[in-house]
Amino acid sequence: MPEPPADAESSADPRQRIAAVVERVVREQVPGGSALPVVIERPRDRSHGDYATNAALALAKRAGSNPRALAQTLAAAVAGELADLVETPSIAGPGFINFRLKPDAQRRIAARVLHEGDRYGRGNLYRGEHVIVEFVSANPTGPLHVGHGRQAALGDAISNLFAWQGATVTREFYYNDAGQQIENLAVSVRARARELLGESGAFPEDGYRGEYVREVAQRYLDRHGHDLSDLDAIRRFAVAALREEQDRDLAAFGVRFDNHYLESSLYADGRVEATVARLIASGNTYEHDGALWLRTTAFGDDKDRVMRKSGGGYTYFVPDVAYHVTKFERGFARALNVQGSDHHGTIARVRAGLQAIAIGIPAGYPDYVLHKMVTVMRGGEEMRISKRAGSYVTLRELIDEAGRDAVRFFLVSRKADAEFVFDVDLARSQSEDNPVYYVQYAHARVASVLRQAGIEPSAASARLGGVDLSPLASDHEIALMRRLADFPDEVAAAAADFAPHQVTFYLKDLAQEFHSYYTAERFLVDDERLRDARLALAVAAGQVLANGLSILGIAAPERM
Repeated sequence: MPEPPADAESSADPRQRIAAVVERVVREQVPGGSALPVVIERPRDRSHGDYATNAALALAKRAGSNPRALAQTLAAAVAGELADLVETPSIAGPGFINFRLKPDAQRRIAARVLHEGDRYGRGNLYRGEHVIVEFVSANPTGPLHVGHGRQAALGDAISNLFAWQGATVTREFYYNDAGQQIENLAVSVRARARELLGESGAFPEDGYRGEYVREVAQRYLDRHGHDLSDLDAIRRFAVAALREEQDRDLAAFGVRFDNHYLESSLYADGRVEATVARLIASGNTYEHDGALWLRTTAFGDDKDRVMRKSGGGYTYFVPDVAYHVTKFERGFARALNVQGSDHHGTIARVRAGLQAIAIGIPAGYPDYVLHKMVTVMRGGEEMRISKRAGSYVTLRELIDEAGRDAVRFFLVSRKADAEFVFDVDLARSQSEDNPVYYVQYAHARVASVLRQAGIEPSAASARLGGVDLSPLASDHEIALMRRLADFPDEVAAAAADFAPHQVTFYLKDLAQEFHSYYTAERFLVDDERLRDARLALAVAAGQVLANGLSILGIAAPERM
């Protein structure tokens, strides 16, 4: 590992250090100033500097001062303490304070990347928290579709973001293996098995019609013979077969789970009955028209909800409440569910149920990320039909069409609640218009430059970690180092917002900065100090590209 920068404090994150100093000065200079958070952000116009704060504008009334005069007071107070980091702060407009990093401070960012390596960008936003992320959770009634793929890409990337911010993360798949849809699957498989045996009979109207049902039926006949009288045995076999297929598809997608939780276990273990008993004991239920109701309107829902129907049997949100009670009781103070937007209606009732049960679960538990479906295009036309599923495009088919990395990158490259069109032709193209290719090619370019210099990429950080970076002074070099400095903040913001698309935006910007640098400057120059400094900066860029790609679960290739 390269030696750490000589001045550990001055090599710390510039934004954090500026914020800490400004916050302390505000507490000292402005009565009650600590009540308002200090915001440090990048100016839209780079000519205004590297960072800026509107603290004087926000605090002027509280301080009884003109905003610009207060800005001058605050700027003068922080200037000395930040002298090694920034030039003399300047005042702009009605009272913005602008900070411009000194060249040495910019270069220390690259040195920090080389020192921290794959740890660069990690933070403490969720330090010490135990977080459970539930995602995919597909019914075991068919192959995974593209919507499940979006869930998988989102859930896995968000889990990585939690981990990068210090959390201990459990990835969980909740199998809905109870209910009418499972019975429909069993009946569908039996009907196809009878067809395979040459027997006549009507196929169930609401049955599953994909070719995969026929495949499962044939496998059941091969293993268990022609006796189709045991519908429960058919159900167990079909569920196990489709769960195994889903697991294979997720493995091909590079997604793993720490735990699988069966809906049926909630009934078998008595957790559903215990949850209902707790809700009754809380006094938040009542009976009406022979049904048992939960008074969810007392907890923010738009109307009360039936728990137990008049004819018997629980409505679907009851096991959902029981399941989330288990999450809380298993020690997960934070829970996040990644689900399709069709689950929007369940949020209020599940949260209401968890509040009504009165066992200390915080309001707003669990958090949700709801995603919209994906339209898949190929050859200018929408892909609608799967060869095996019959009515939808499967995740496996999309992986086979475009490749795992492209699918993962594309499926997290927009806000989860935004409509998304997946262009297979673009995902397969080797051009700068393909964002994942553009980012991965930047990383491969770094490795290519190193090999041309006679340096193995795996040994580059150790070889170049301690070189003199003072020759780095061109506009392209400053811009690239500036972008490297943003990575920790971008990761923290993406983690706070459960928004991995922010990482894809950052990576595209970083790749653009590196490609521009590569085009504008020569790396293998005769001046050894300049050559080594430029190679070191390239290694730092490659490291941050690799770190960002790893959050998304995507490879950082050294050759393309």
